[in-house]
Amino acid sequence: MRALALDDFGAAPGVRELPVPEPGPGEVLVRVKASSLNGYDVWVASGALKEMMEHRFPVVLGKDYAGTAEAMGEGVTSVTPGDEVFGTLVRDYVGPGTFAEFVVVSEAIGLARIPSGLDLAPAGALGLAGTAAHTTIEAVSPSTGETVLISGATGGVGSMAIQFAVARGAEVIATAKSGEGAEFVKGLGAHHTVDYTAGTVDQVRAIAGEGVDAAIHLAGDGLELVELVSDGGRFASTLGLGPDQVSDRNIQATAVVGMPTADVLDQLSAEVVEGRLQVPVRHTYG
Repeated sequence: MRALALDDFGAAPGVRELPVPEPGPGEVLVRVKASSLNGYDVWVASGALKEMMEHRFPVVLGKDYAGTAEAMGEGVTSVTPGDEVFGTLVRDYVGPGTFAEFVVVSEAIGLARIPSGLDLAPAGALGLAGTAAHTTIEAVSPSTGETVLISGATGGVGSMAIQFAVARGAEVIATAKSGEGAEFVKGLGAHHTVDYTAGTVDQVRAIAGEGVDAAIHLAGDGLELVELVSDGGRFASTLGLGPDQVSDRNIQATAVVGMPTADVLDQLSAEVVEGRLQVPVRHTYG
């Protein structure tokens, strides 16, 4: 099979011919028809995870997938050959990924069926970003009328977090460059935009002088964002900033680790099918 792989740290990724993997007990072989590029893939390709996770070369890039279940290992009951499936690859090491014609995934985590009405392209971009957005919004739990600052709003996670926050009745302040970026997040429902290239703090203070009720840290200086949260507010970070780093503030801080369980993936796909969530695919590649 063809795959986009790295042969060693520092090597450039390239198309390689690799054996088709075989599913073991509790695993499903998926023929991949769509995937998406995430920050995680950039970290892997750059070697940023070298000291953090075991690497088993050749490393195939890619975490998200959508495609067809081809074969099942022993004990698999939730899908059958020919089912269209999507999700996110979950492993405790860096190895075979989803930028390949085939990938083996676990039935236990990161796998769900594609419902009628969900196309392959958005399904292939939904798992990782959608799970992270869902988890951050659950962590800060905004309610009607509260102000939520989303830093990193133009990315995959941020674009979906905007929609989830607006659906809960929150007033969203989104970071985005002026022009195309600002128009993009406004189109998703953001009420205010701040250009992070021109000083985030002063612009947010001009909108929410007493601070925001909640902040979501997907990019930028997390400690700077913490100072914009009002006393007793909530803060969630996908970049590892948690309660230990902000113990001097009276806020609830959460370092988010999204888990793409079947229940979460089913919720996300239902939101898309029912028209409540857009998966904004900005560019596609063959």
